[in-house]
Amino acid sequence: MVAVRRVRLDELELPLVEPFETSFGVERRRRFLVVQIEAEDGETGLGECVATQHPLYSSESVATARWMIETYLLPLLWKEGALPPDTFRTRARVWRGHPMAKGAIEMALWDLWARRHRQSLARALGGRRRRVEVGVSVGIQSDVPTLVRRVGEYLAEGYGRIKVKVRPGWDERPVAALRKEFPELRLWVDANQGYPASAAGAIRRWATRYGVEQVEQPFPERALAAHARLVRRAPFLVCLDESITDLAAFEAAVEMQAVTSLNVKAGRVGGLGSGRELGARSAGAGLPAWVGGMLETGIGRAHNVALASLTPFTLPADLSASGRYYRQDLVEPAFELGPGSTLSVPRGQGLGVEVVESVYRKYVHRHREFRRKTP
Repeated sequence: MVAVRRVRLDELELPLVEPFETSFGVERRRRFLVVQIEAEDGETGLGECVATQHPLYSSESVATARWMIETYLLPLLWKEGALPPDTFRTRARVWRGHPMAKGAIEMALWDLWARRHRQSLARALGGRRRRVEVGVSVGIQSDVPTLVRRVGEYLAEGYGRIKVKVRPGWDERPVAALRKEFPELRLWVDANQGYPASAAGAIRRWATRYGVEQVEQPFPERALAAHARLVRRAPFLVCLDESITDLAAFEAAVEMQAVTSLNVKAGRVGGLGSGRELGARSAGAGLPAWVGGMLETGIGRAHNVALASLTPFTLPADLSASGRYYRQDLVEPAFELGPGSTLSVPRGQGLGVEVVESVYRKYVHRHREFRRKTP
């Protein structure tokens, strides 16, 4: 690797196409960080931090990620001069936690690494697929008829798998309506930790009755015992998301038999290297895995699609077309839904997409630049 010369840290805010509601609350705009790492020869790599403005999905936020990057991760880059992505991941373990901040740097290094080796990011990671199967995630709606209409629109667009957000009071009735309207629908539900452990029986009843294929993260992230109880009598997949922060957490869940499907979000687990490792371990344990998303722009989406091109990921990814969340994405070409509910894996060098500078500058709220001090 050529030495890192400059790091640019931008805070952006983009309006969503429509409000996205989960058990955590409602998002109308997304604020996030983009990391740009520039090497001495001028080559650059981009990473998108998935931490949200407020610490609701996880303990990280935009503010904590920025602090972690500026205080600890950038000095590591300056000290080492240049780091391959896997080496950075290993060195950064000296500091506990902060996987989203670490992941943003690691993914930018992966983009830089692939560009320097004149490879696509997918190829650099070992991906083989040219297209990845995807589905769409639908937030909590104002009423059941609106949900049914929105799902019908997504099916008409060509999405083959639908995931709907649920929470106590918004579960059986909307799921029943969807099953009635779309008898053949491939349906997943995601609770984002919204239920107490005592709700396992009720979840099992309505999910089974209406042919739900997968129930994702119904209980709090540390409640592995509750997930294990649900697994024992569930005819559907029980997926973990927020519970799996790293490989050790996954192995604990497997040992407790608390998981039968794994959602791997690269930004949540510390980057592409950890995501690739989790996918391989999941396949080794005989569990299906898939790549999740966190409302990323085209920068983070390109990273996710590259990861989803790896063969261990066998279930449809939560990586919809660019227009699902943003009317104006930051990159071109945009990601478009293709035949068989798939997205094309970019084949150009690095991410395989390029930032549209005029659009990017429009949404930058805060900008800082850091340069390596030379002797």
